[in-house]
Amino acid sequence: MHDKHIDTDDSSGLKVSSAVTFDETEVETLGPCRIDSPIMHILARRKTSPYNVEENDRVLFDDTASALAEHPIARVPGFTPAGPRRKIFFDPSKTRAGIVTCGGLCPGFNDVIRGLVMELHFLYGVKKIHGFCNGYQGFIPKYGRPVIDLTPQYVSQINEQGGTILGSSRGSQDPVEIVDCLERMGINMLFVIGGDGTLRGGHGISAEISRRKSKISIIGIPKTIDNDISFIDQSFGFQTAFSEAAEVIRAAHVEAKASPNGVGLVKLMGRHSGFIVCYAALAHNDANFVMIPEIPYPLEGEKGFLKWLLERVKKAGHAVVVVAEGAGQEYMKSTGLGTDASGNQKLGDIGTYLRDRITKSFLSENLELNLKYFDPSYSIRSVKANSFDSVYCLRLAHNAVHAAMAGFTDVVVSRWHGRFVLLPIPLAVRNRHQVDPYGDLWFSVLESTGQPPCFGNEE
Repeated sequence: MHDKHIDTDDSSGLKVSSAVTFDETEVETLGPCRIDSPIMHILARRKTSPYNVEENDRVLFDDTASALAEHPIARVPGFTPAGPRRKIFFDPSKTRAGIVTCGGLCPGFNDVIRGLVMELHFLYGVKKIHGFCNGYQGFIPKYGRPVIDLTPQYVSQINEQGGTILGSSRGSQDPVEIVDCLERMGINMLFVIGGDGTLRGGHGISAEISRRKSKISIIGIPKTIDNDISFIDQSFGFQTAFSEAAEVIRAAHVEAKASPNGVGLVKLMGRHSGFIVCYAALAHNDANFVMIPEIPYPLEGEKGFLKWLLERVKKAGHAVVVVAEGAGQEYMKSTGLGTDASGNQKLGDIGTYLRDRITKSFLSENLELNLKYFDPSYSIRSVKANSFDSVYCLRLAHNAVHAAMAGFTDVVVSRWHGRFVLLPIPLAVRNRHQVDPYGDLWFSVLESTGQPPCFGNEE
């Protein structure tokens, strides 16, 4: 299930690859920066401190003593710091910027859009900012999607709304047509906000730009409500999502306790990674069973999940089960659902499957069951960002603009070890970020729920 190179974890349950090299962390630029930055009045007073790294510094990939001992100091893998540069590549008065949002909805989309526009307009003096509607379809003539002129007035209140004012779509589009559009419109920098598929699309656009020897910067801002992009401490919208999900678990607990043999069953987001389920379960400490895609679980048998659930309800009178949407897909291989527009395998509905199996299990034991099923996924995706995510989105936007103005390209803005950094897109999408079954995040879940480390006969 896990990539063989993904073998370490940190205090948040973050799984990282031990195979990152110095060269893989190097980022691309469009050329030397020769223009004085218009924000020098702020930068002039900046000094290096524990909270500020200079542009020639490196943020270490692995800051443990053993990792440092493995490499000559000049070749220690590290990331390029994000942030403003004293010299920039683009002349702001002659720069046009584009913004596009792709993939599923996520709290914070509009915060990022607003942050980009305000930073470009007021700090750098870029007056031409275009929003492309409905994802990468917005660049392709046959779809006829509109292009929106994004001004500070237009975006001033959008952070009070969920969703994205630009709309979204799934699926790849021809990078040749996309670059044709960018060149026709004189776009110098494009900010792509989306998940791994969106970022791969951004890399394809960057490759086409490089092939043409054009000077267009492609900057990715990673959006994944599942928190499943590698080399990012945490993706925007994730805190909002698990906070909202925690309230649903609380409601399921209240419902379960109110009835004889009550069971609250909650299905949450998480196609391949169980971070939302884990954090939401820990937030209120009401869940008794947590199931994630990273860990298979047998249903039947003396040590299967259904037997554990029956015993829990007999003993305590109620139980709360929280399952990620991608868990238990081994039970639905015969559904033949195909793939979505992004090429992702469509998932079977593990929530309704478990609901039916639990119901049959209690019926076979001639036990009363009062089961309440909750599936809040779409309502969680559509809410506006909470205060933490609003701040995080704004800071990602600021650093994305700094990167683009300095001529960086084919990069993702990330936060690593608490520092904002620039990652090459190929590195960011190389592996999937997943919960480590042997890490301390999952251990905390086991401590909180009291469930066995595994179901079935495995020791």
